[in-house]
Amino acid sequence: MDGTIAFHEKQYLGYSKYSNLRRIILALFFFVSYYFSEPSHRSADVLFYMGIATLLLSALLIYVLHLETTLQNGCLIFVGLWTARKVKIDLSSIQSVEQINYSRYYVRRPVYNLHRKGRVHFYTRGKDALLLTDKDGLEYIVGTQKPEEFFEAVKIELEKELR
Repeated sequence: MDGTIAFHEKQYLGYSKYSNLRRIILALFFFVSYYFSEPSHRSADVLFYMGIATLLLSALLIYVLHLETTLQNGCLIFVGLWTARKVKIDLSSIQSVEQINYSRYYVRRPVYNLHRKGRVHFYTRGKDALLLTDKDGLEYIVGTQKPEEFFEAVKIELEKELR
């Protein structure tokens, strides 16, 4: 246990395609409403400023960290934005790991430590994930932007645990 980091990844909220698409459509609605409103009304100005604010929010979310994943010393550590809770999974309890598609749907929202149907989800964006199954049958689905690198790092750490 030398303290070296086997894998590290940061995922930001602003890179989620669905969330960006939703905010851009909302901004377009504000701009189109502004264009077709009467110029003498103050509500027209409010629509314009709401469109600008929505675009600025989208730009700022690029710098908002949602999920930080670290694989270090035989532990998988998740740090999320909205809670001070750090989730730590000991790889000695992991029985199997496989690379999967996170979901077949395009519309996916970012989640952190979501317990649903016997699975714990950690996801920000993308289509790739790792499915980790522990000895008790609990499954962890971890979304990643670097699936091959993450998969190999977890396999190497699991082999170290077996030795």
